[in-house]
Amino acid sequence: MGPQTAGVLQLLALIGALAVVYRPLGDYMARVYSSEKHYAPERWIYQAVGAHPSAGMRWSAYLRGVLAFSAAGVLFLYALQRLQGSLPGSLGFSSIDPDQAFNTAASFVANTNWQSYYGEQAMGHVVQTGGLAVQNFVSAAVGMAVAVALVRGFSRSRTGELGNFWADLVRGTVRILLPIAVIGALVLVACGAIQNFAGIHEVGQFTGGSQQWNGGAVASQEAIKELGTNGGGYFNANSAHPFENPNPFSNLFEVFLILVIPFSLTRTFGRMVGNLRQGYAILATTAIIWIGFTILMMWTEFAGRGPAFEVAGGAMEGKETRFGIGASAIFSVATTLTSTGAVNSSHSSYTGFGGGIQLLGMQLGEIAPGGVGSGLYGMLVMAVIAVFIAGLMVGRTPEYLGKKIGTREIKFAACYLLITPALVLGFTAAAMSLDTPADSMTNSGAHGFSEILYAYTSGAHNNGSAFAGLNADTQWFNSSIGIVMLLGRFLPMVFVLALAGSLAGQKSVPETAGTLRTDKPLYAGLLVGTILIVTGLTYFPALALGPLAEGLAS
Repeated sequence: MGPQTAGVLQLLALIGALAVVYRPLGDYMARVYSSEKHYAPERWIYQAVGAHPSAGMRWSAYLRGVLAFSAAGVLFLYALQRLQGSLPGSLGFSSIDPDQAFNTAASFVANTNWQSYYGEQAMGHVVQTGGLAVQNFVSAAVGMAVAVALVRGFSRSRTGELGNFWADLVRGTVRILLPIAVIGALVLVACGAIQNFAGIHEVGQFTGGSQQWNGGAVASQEAIKELGTNGGGYFNANSAHPFENPNPFSNLFEVFLILVIPFSLTRTFGRMVGNLRQGYAILATTAIIWIGFTILMMWTEFAGRGPAFEVAGGAMEGKETRFGIGASAIFSVATTLTSTGAVNSSHSSYTGFGGGIQLLGMQLGEIAPGGVGSGLYGMLVMAVIAVFIAGLMVGRTPEYLGKKIGTREIKFAACYLLITPALVLGFTAAAMSLDTPADSMTNSGAHGFSEILYAYTSGAHNNGSAFAGLNADTQWFNSSIGIVMLLGRFLPMVFVLALAGSLAGQKSVPETAGTLRTDKPLYAGLLVGTILIVTGLTYFPALALGPLAEGLAS
């Protein structure tokens, strides 16, 4: 069997596995967020934080809950890192420097999991499990809660209430993420991933010295890092490390974990708005983009020209020989089209066009299928924009799911659409114009520019992966990327929740003969075109200076 055939078969197996769980998981999540029942452990949590889970919240109160909870998470995680040298289970590691502690706290609370440090050489057991792993759960649950709030905005009429943030947060964590993560961790342990609290030990003697590794609760953190589309690795090599990703089966299973909730949330959306066909239209849109990007990435990496590429069977530089080009391409596209950021290969080593595909996947908004929660609300915002464009084309007031898309709604959607490009391009321009940030680039020319562009794209879009040639452990990058991660995560949520509140306050309007059917293939095609044109062209000049120039020159 050739490597191309193996890659295609793995993609088909992944599609089949996602199809099997799509309906039961999507329906289950809809029941979770629609339930009025509170389990005993959940009631204990509500009592501990003083929350009233049955009280409805308007969008502003819901937003305050999101921001207050996330701010507390940043402060707690920052303090935990600064105190690490005095904590038990620190493995002898010292406390984290202020700029890096801020960067890491912002990163994990923002569901970005960007890392400017070597995990196995910096973080002890307490910070890894009590800080980073906890944020892997709750930051993902925050994204899911905001997505559900927007769905309620479409499904509710003449009310400003979007549900209760604390109830959505706790249910998403306790009823969805935690059970699946436990199962996922057991599967990874069975595959060979480690799960212990061992200290630092030598693994052998080598010429010129020995190599040391520390143990850790790796399998459990690996499961939620993929399931919650987080991406932060226990080890610097991330999912290329055999302790995190032991074999080809675990590799495909981790990709499955990355995609399973974002894809299934389209079913949840259809169920909660009372029209499953609407969910299928969103699913079709995300699937077309994901499969198209995966096939394009495989072609790009297999089709490398030159003696080295021909001998290796493709662009093998920077890729794990255990997985090969096909599995690496599938993993890479899955992580850059979601907000995961986990890697099983070096993204900086991909071909020029391959790196461009990774960048474009993030720059589309990571909506195919996107991060846990953030992918769904990003796609729904794009759906609103597509309906508005269609309304302009036919000269009538646009409607989506029975709600009129007027001036107020399109302003919120437009602000959501513009904020991340402004962050990415603005900070990239600033970094390229200053001497100190440019000194961190390992490469010059187009690839060096791509390193900077990738860093801020990854930060603003809450992805977390990187072009490894960039030395990001500097005060400039730790501080600036930390700011970008927080703004790129929470400013869009402001506009999403404001849009949800505006929609929930409207009266539903009945369909007429002139209503655009948003559950038909024609609309799915319009939505795909809107995503590629409106968001893709925003970044085209920057891509032309980086990966496109590199690809054309090779």
